[in-house]
Amino acid sequence: MSKEKIFIFDTTLRDGAQTEGVNFSIDDKNKIAKALSNLGVDYLEGGWPGANTLDTTFFNKPPKLENTILTAFGMTKKAGRSAENDPGLSALLNTNAPAICLVGKSWDFHVDVALGISKEENLENIKESTKLFIKNKREFMFDAEHFFDGYKNNPEYALSCIKTAFDEGARWIVLCDTNGGTLPNEVGEIVSKVSKQIPGKNLGIHAHNDTENAVANSLTAVLAGVRQIQGTINGLGERCGNANLISLIPSLVLKKTFSDNFEIKIKEDKVKTLTECSRLLDEILNRKSNRRAAYVGPSAFSHKGGLHVSAVTKDPKTYEHIDPSLVGNLRNIIVSDQAGKSNIMSRLNKYGIKIDKNDSKVQTLLNEVKDREFIGYSYDGADASFELLARRIMGEIPKYITIHKYDVTVKKSATGEIISSAKAQLEVDKKLSICEGEGNGPVNALDNAIRNNIDNLGKYSKYLKDLKLVDYKVRILNTGTNATTRVSIESTDREGKSWFTIGVSPNIIEASFKALIDSLDYKLYKEKAPANN
Repeated sequence: MSKEKIFIFDTTLRDGAQTEGVNFSIDDKNKIAKALSNLGVDYLEGGWPGANTLDTTFFNKPPKLENTILTAFGMTKKAGRSAENDPGLSALLNTNAPAICLVGKSWDFHVDVALGISKEENLENIKESTKLFIKNKREFMFDAEHFFDGYKNNPEYALSCIKTAFDEGARWIVLCDTNGGTLPNEVGEIVSKVSKQIPGKNLGIHAHNDTENAVANSLTAVLAGVRQIQGTINGLGERCGNANLISLIPSLVLKKTFSDNFEIKIKEDKVKTLTECSRLLDEILNRKSNRRAAYVGPSAFSHKGGLHVSAVTKDPKTYEHIDPSLVGNLRNIIVSDQAGKSNIMSRLNKYGIKIDKNDSKVQTLLNEVKDREFIGYSYDGADASFELLARRIMGEIPKYITIHKYDVTVKKSATGEIISSAKAQLEVDKKLSICEGEGNGPVNALDNAIRNNIDNLGKYSKYLKDLKLVDYKVRILNTGTNATTRVSIESTDREGKSWFTIGVSPNIIEASFKALIDSLDYKLYKEKAPANN
């Protein structure tokens, strides 16, 4: 039995660009476009040429897309002028984009209130706009804005809008849940009815996520008849976002309900790049990845409870719906106060530490973890600190830099400037050195004190020159004058490797210093630095 084709339409560069706080540069748009083409999406909506300078510039010199059809976005002509004389439509024609996607009204309420024109005029706008692009031999798509709300309010008129575009030659009629308030049962019912009027091979779905149902609505629409899915990488988009293609693509490829009946151009070897693709976008946007993102989040295949870990080590299918490697992700066994020996052993195996599970050191490590978590430590996101703890108990971590004492002061100048200064006495191979530095805070000052005096750290200097502190987080664990502080630090090196360390103390400076020293020790251990004599 031949499978029906599902077409993937990406609108990250258009609808995704409308996300609050997102501002793509030309370079950003080119990088994302090339990544999506490499992934194998069928259509890439590059933006709205003529509406803003950035998108116009992008379409004037578009990237070469080997596997993807570049699509330009716009809206139907304005009432009172011909399609040929509409500046917005002319801007689209001038791009030479092979595909055009026009948004038009399909909810009579919007025609009355937003446009302020007659329903007949709106139908005429749709008709003439469609004819213009069909005449110019462009693949044409009509985005029926607010279709589901329009259908629920006035099904006859909503249908007349999409049939007008289809009858004039539109390749795709895209049903939009623009406000994102339609539920899956409604989507299934409405799409089933629409598919009796317009063939499913010509129908698409554009879902927004305002009820957390954009992905569910898109999958339901496929089962009900549509054959094009529109969405964005990581679910970017207006308000609560669009349907997340990073969730939709693996569901289409890996879940039998869909894989047995449908196929997409994106093959399994490309599905394995989804985690990389998701994190590339986060990197471009300079933001942290969503840890709990389906399929690709760092926590998507994390296991914390000892009962879970025990089962996963026997067969991952006990608590994983797919093998994480299928989407380029990794399994992560969490060590916490809920951990059992299974958690500990799994993590030790990950680090290449070979030890019998009945060795007393395993129980010692487990007890130490639970004792530390009781006072505020959390190793969920501090892999480097946990590995150091484990290897110290195993006797594998030598003594590196000895810290004899340190001093941190914070002063406010007459001009109101806050200046933090730090001084630390360090010892390497019985040689003492004083490290001093200033910063925009006490932790930054401590970090600079060590960093500015790297050359004074003897044999360790060459190992630490490329180390950088890139993130610093503080959490107050309880209230009152005796509050406990937990500090986490992210560090990186010239190869782009990053690691996370943690420190806990009633004193924020001490907590920070513990995390900072763990960062140094971890770097030295990984670089196989010699012990301090």
